[in-house]
Amino acid sequence: MAREKQPEAVADAEGTPERSYREQLDFLNPIAQPLASRKLTRKLYKCIRKAAKHKQIRRGVKEVQKFINKGEKGITVLAGDTLPIDVYCHIPIMCEDRSLPYAYVPSKSDLGAAAGSKRPTCVIMIKPHEEYQETYNECLEEVGALPLPL
Repeated sequence: MAREKQPEAVADAEGTPERSYREQLDFLNPIAQPLASRKLTRKLYKCIRKAAKHKQIRRGVKEVQKFINKGEKGITVLAGDTLPIDVYCHIPIMCEDRSLPYAYVPSKSDLGAAAGSKRPTCVIMIKPHEEYQETYNECLEEVGALPLPL
């Protein structure tokens, strides 16, 4: 039985190689603005992990869109390598109309992994919660300071 588990663990460890932040930038969509810096991307992933523990995230285009329309507040994080762009190009406009902060990160697989899922995801909304309020406020401040596209 231990032998059966070992090859799986080895396969997982040897799986797809991790791409660096710089390499991920090669696969960005033209609309991926404002793009989070490497440091801010790490902070956002950390905040998403904490929010996922407390069930304070909204995942996927349909769910995020529904809660933006309902007036829910939070930080919207979009994956910059999602194709086709038409899938989620309306989300930033909805965020701007409702004065919600949003930012793009380079990888949808990393975004899904930060949310505790094996599947990649293209949009996540982080809701505020008292357990990780300090991290959330840091991310909110930095995402709010990013320049909006014209």
